[in-house]
Amino acid sequence: MADRDPQISMETSTPVLEAKPPLGRRIRKYALMLLIPLMLIGGVSYYYAANEHFVTTDNAYVQQDKVSVSSEVSGRIVEVAVAENQPVKAGDLLFRLDPEPFRIAIAQADASIAAAQAKVVGLEAAYDVSDVDIASASEGVAFFEREYRRQAELMRSGFTTKARLDATKHAVDDARGKLANAQSDVVKARAALATGAAASGVNPGVLAGQVQKRKAIYDLSRTELRAPVGGRVSQADRLLVGQMLTQSLPALSIVASERSWIEANFKETDLAKMQVGQPAELRFDAYPDMKLKGHVSSIGAGTGSEFSVLPAQNANGNWVKVTQRVPVRIAIDDKPSRPLLAGLSTRVRIDTSR
Repeated sequence: MADRDPQISMETSTPVLEAKPPLGRRIRKYALMLLIPLMLIGGVSYYYAANEHFVTTDNAYVQQDKVSVSSEVSGRIVEVAVAENQPVKAGDLLFRLDPEPFRIAIAQADASIAAAQAKVVGLEAAYDVSDVDIASASEGVAFFEREYRRQAELMRSGFTTKARLDATKHAVDDARGKLANAQSDVVKARAALATGAAASGVNPGVLAGQVQKRKAIYDLSRTELRAPVGGRVSQADRLLVGQMLTQSLPALSIVASERSWIEANFKETDLAKMQVGQPAELRFDAYPDMKLKGHVSSIGAGTGSEFSVLPAQNANGNWVKVTQRVPVRIAIDDKPSRPLLAGLSTRVRIDTSR
């Protein structure tokens, strides 16, 4: 056994040579290792080259006209004809105010017109009487002037007394005073019956009553609030029957859903090649399967911060530059298959090569 040990040891220590893979396989392996990075680099380069003329933002939202409806008169609500989110057409009744106070105002205006007309009749009668008084006073003056001249002749002849002459002179002065008063009354009556250049032929008192009546009729017509545009009612839940509505206070809003557009806030660095009329592609978070076409309608006149209530003040020492965003309006060219709601998040992609 001792003689066999060295032989066994030599047999087990002999190295085993592994066979090398074929040359073609090694070449394919190295080619594959080199090709994958090249394909990645090529794909990335192609992507950037193909999308170099596109600008995209997801800081965009659906916008629609929102009409705030308010009452032109104050009053108590007696009927609410719409509900929250209800679609309405232009001219549909929204709510109604109590009309009775305005009907009373019309009756008061009619009473004012009647009183003014009665006053005019009285003034015309006074004017006619003033003409008669003037004629009577004129005759009185003429009579006493003749009597005074006759007494003066008798005084020179010695057939009358000075006291009689003085009494006759006093009667002349009194008659002249009455004539002056009658003439003054005529002037006052004529002035009271006069009409201004703004409304020739109509007495001012009657005209004031007529204007008051027209105002009351107009206010009565405004007790029924109707939709100025078609759309969807919003904020109608704050209208309650019996509630007092203040004049000019917003009562509800109507979102005019028939006309929509996109307001996209692009970075200022994206505006270099952007122009009005360039095509845009629109996608919506609410409707992932819907894609619409549009175009650039207008580019904002300033950044969003310029029109904010408190514009940014960058005149301090620790100023940090922030990329500003400019609002760009995108018109929608396609008819959407789903309803667009105001404020929906949108992704906008604009082709700046056209």
